[in-house]
Amino acid sequence: MTADRLVLWRHGQTDWNVATRFQGQADIPLNATGLAQARAAAPVLAALEPTELWASDLGRTRTTAAALTSVTGLEARLDPRLREIHVGTWEGLQGSDLDASDPEAYAALRRGEDVRRSATGETVSEVGERVAQALTEIGESAVDGATVVVTTHGLAGRAGMCRLLELPFAHWRTFGSLDNCAWAVLQRHRGGGYWRVAAYDVSVQETIS
Repeated sequence: MTADRLVLWRHGQTDWNVATRFQGQADIPLNATGLAQARAAAPVLAALEPTELWASDLGRTRTTAAALTSVTGLEARLDPRLREIHVGTWEGLQGSDLDASDPEAYAALRRGEDVRRSATGETVSEVGERVAQALTEIGESAVDGATVVVTTHGLAGRAGMCRLLELPFAHWRTFGSLDNCAWAVLQRHRGGGYWRVAAYDVSVQETIS
């Protein structure tokens, strides 16, 4: 059994997104804009006729997934492997804070190196590995031809996708982070059985206030 399509959907906006704080696995809720984004995206994703819905177990992803549940009736199944990167002691910091406290790490981060987010955090490649493992299991356990929506996070979604596609780490930055409540569509190639990117950073094109 194998899904035909995986839709990686980033959660809606939070106040920490607006403030550009390192959010990581801090359980920050959606703000009013994020809730509106999820409500607007849900019927568009429902039109893809998903048969399964998965989500990270953090509140912002569960709330985002709930908007799709209200339209489709699909209940989200939770998997902690879909969480955002763990940033350890960087949690809540802004870039300027990190630049002041650890300029070498901040410079390496801006160069796109696989920096560990503080001594107690994760690297991007580690996140890619755990998310890709979850995506592989989710895809392989779905019924043949299924479309599965996976509600996750910006960096985690990108890293997991790139690892699933077996792209070299140096190429991962080619894909920017998914915008809040935007999604990527991975389609399984019927001939070779591998995944390919059918769409990336798709969102509802309207102003939400």
